[in-house]
Amino acid sequence: MDVASAIVTLVLVMDPLGNVPLFLSVLSHVAPERRRRVLLRENAIAYVVLMLFLLTGGGLLRVLGLQLDAVGIAGGIVLFLIALRMVFPDDRGAGLQPRGEPFIVPLAVPLFAGPSTLATLLLLDAATPTSRGLLIVAVTIAWAVSAVILMSSTALYRVLGERGLMALERLMGMLLVMVAVQMLVNGIRRSLALGV
Repeated sequence: MDVASAIVTLVLVMDPLGNVPLFLSVLSHVAPERRRRVLLRENAIAYVVLMLFLLTGGGLLRVLGLQLDAVGIAGGIVLFLIALRMVFPDDRGAGLQPRGEPFIVPLAVPLFAGPSTLATLLLLDAATPTSRGLLIVAVTIAWAVSAVILMSSTALYRVLGERGLMALERLMGMLLVMVAVQMLVNGIRRSLALGV
């Protein structure tokens, strides 16, 4: 997978547009003059979590003895399930509102650097083991794009409204379905070529 594909996949999985209403809901308890600072802090924490997981997650795959084909097939299935949740959402925001100012949970983890994003990082790292530097660049760019969208959450909500954000999230979900199917096909094709 090249850098552009990795960036698009990560942005789709991070789902910043789908998280805008949740971020606004969680930040509704924070004083308006503190919101920007809180968002900057939470985005920075999420970036640290993403980088730590990227740098240590590959070791986990090696310890578990997972083959690239299995990771690719599992990744396609996981991304497909994530995409289905984006296209047909449930009540994800229930129970995520902390009292007072949020710290790490729920904004940085799990809304920004959630299980889906961390699993995708593992899959991308396993698929391109020789391109760790390029993957770090891809993660940084995807994080920056998502952070800008989330930092603009109030303005986006004002311009697009809830229905507009929902429509964009569904579109991102459909794109992610295609990426997931391609990952699944590639994993199966590699398995069949190796006779596994």
